Amino acid sequence: MLELTSQVLRTALLIVAALIPIINPPGGAALFLMLTQGASPETRRFLARKIATNASALLLGAMFIGSYVLDFLGVSSATVRIAGGLLVASFGWQTLKSEDTVDDDSRKRVDWSSPQAGERAFYPLTFPLTVGPGTIAVAITLGASVYEGGHKPLAGPIAAVVAASFIAGLIYLCFRYAHRLIDLLGQSGTNVFLRFAAFAMLCVGVQIFWDGVAELLAPWRPQ
Repeated sequence: MLELTSQVLRTALLIVAALIPIINPPGGAALFLMLTQGASPETRRFLARKIATNASALLLGAMFIGSYVLDFLGVSSATVRIAGGLLVASFGWQTLKSEDTVDDDSRKRVDWSSPQAGERAFYPLTFPLTVGPGTIAVAITLGASVYEGGHKPLAGPIAAVVAASFIAGLIYLCFRYAHRLIDLLGQSGTNVFLRFAAFAMLCVGVQIFWDGVAELLAPWRPQ
């Protein structure tokens, strides 16, 4: 039992350490606020909870069945990176050139309807804002690796659930209290942070795209 617990903790820490820098929940907080302008605090709490749940499901799905789905469809991981990289880069570019800023003026606040909030909770707020194709590609790789190297049969799945739950909790906290980040930074600081986050997303999308192209071209490289 002690050995199983030790393996679960080590594997869960490995998964968290690999995924948190890519997901970057604090960095997505300002983007979350910008994309939910007009939503009430209650709606934002609902969205934060829904996004965390969706993110956890995506991560677990990628780790448990992602590689099998790609094999069944005949889609390579390189193709996923190329298509996903283009999507993330496009989303980052649109956000970067947008003139919108985070404005929580109560006079401009309008309650979102439940259907509208529910529809936007997955796209674009969960995918690609929170869990993008780069994250999914890494999660698929981690899902294959956690079953290797002498792990006990239950250690890998339990560690994946623990790690996904921890990441989901962190996403919820960062998005739930994103307005406090805005209060801390101020309007000017928030606008700068928002543009930086959008530019970082653009760069990440280009990097994911390039990694996919490099993987596809690898067999034709001269030895």
